[in-house]
Amino acid sequence: MSHKIVVTGVGATTPLGGDVQSTWRALLAGESGISTIEADWVSGYELPVTFAGQAKVAASEVLTPQEAKRLDPSSQFALIAAREAWADAGSPEVEPERLAVEYATGIGGVWTLLDAFETLKERGPRRVLPMTIPMLMPNGPAAAIGMDIAARGGVRTAVSACASSTEAIANAITRLQSGEIDVVVAGGCESGIHPLPIAAFAAMHALSRNNENPAGASRPYDTARDGFVMGEGAGAMVLETEEHALARGAKIYAELVGGSVTSDAHHITAPDPEGTGAARAVLAALKQANARIEDVVHINAHATSTPVGDIAEYTALRRVFGEHLDKIAVSATKSSTGHLLGGAGAIEAIFTVLALRERTAPPTINLEHQDPAILLDVVVSPRKLPDGPILAISNSFGFGGHNAVVAFRSYN
Repeated sequence: MSHKIVVTGVGATTPLGGDVQSTWRALLAGESGISTIEADWVSGYELPVTFAGQAKVAASEVLTPQEAKRLDPSSQFALIAAREAWADAGSPEVEPERLAVEYATGIGGVWTLLDAFETLKERGPRRVLPMTIPMLMPNGPAAAIGMDIAARGGVRTAVSACASSTEAIANAITRLQSGEIDVVVAGGCESGIHPLPIAAFAAMHALSRNNENPAGASRPYDTARDGFVMGEGAGAMVLETEEHALARGAKIYAELVGGSVTSDAHHITAPDPEGTGAARAVLAALKQANARIEDVVHINAHATSTPVGDIAEYTALRRVFGEHLDKIAVSATKSSTGHLLGGAGAIEAIFTVLALRERTAPPTINLEHQDPAILLDVVVSPRKLPDGPILAISNSFGFGGHNAVVAFRSYN
């Protein structure tokens, strides 16, 4: 028996806000969460990129000092987002063995790892903290959430670069549809605004270098786009079977109807220029949703603002949708948030769910001169979506050729 899956809670902490509602309001208002990094290490290392999408609300303002001390910043963000989502869902009563976590990161505890190495070099092995390994583990965020809500139905971590959290959400579908479990907390996080990742991404010419105008640096589809902007934060959603949600009288945001993961086998960093793997992911998600391409009215695109990536995604979408693509409202929300790497898909899935619930596609900012090679109907101011049953997808693509797509349908 296959079970319908619904979204009953959402939580986030992002460069736009410390929770979902403040983030969504700022997104619809066309605000940018990108700003200059004020830390001393920027000038100390002479970094070529001096800005990022820093969390609007510091994790230390939300968690207790003890919690913050024992968690890497990535896990701190994850716990904040998951707690909001869990409370938003009404803190469902569910048997621990039927409660699971599917949570992701692209890099993991990079701050913990690199700080510990500095301690080792400068002060010796005896000064390395005993909690270093639990804090740097990529599964640390998922484990923190699982322990916080007493999930004993399995706690799993997807690590597939920038596709990670979308993959985590897709991975939840099979377990819920099978009836093996009733509730899953799914999503992803990242906290990589550290001198080494910034230097490394800059060395491969992946980052925008628009240091003079940080707020305008992330400009998907624009002819002047010159790379992505790093962001940090987390997103989480509570997913459960429709039967379980209705039995407890939960509010329902949307239905999760499809999810797919494919791979390019093309290049470690560059997407397949033909978009074949990404196109297969979109088609597979729609097939699982039992949907036609004509059902899709909105896409939250991966759209990182890189010259190569934006074109490749457009090519994939045109391959899938043909002329119908001209009728789809496309939002590129990384223009406001920056790129949260392993956490990007989680917050963008939340944006997709809210777009369906509120019948409003969020805007893409900083688009002044749309690339004539990318013939998309890009949403540049909040746009009303159609009434009636509608379907939207959220795309995520990552280094290594990872492609992940999730599809949501409006509910009532």
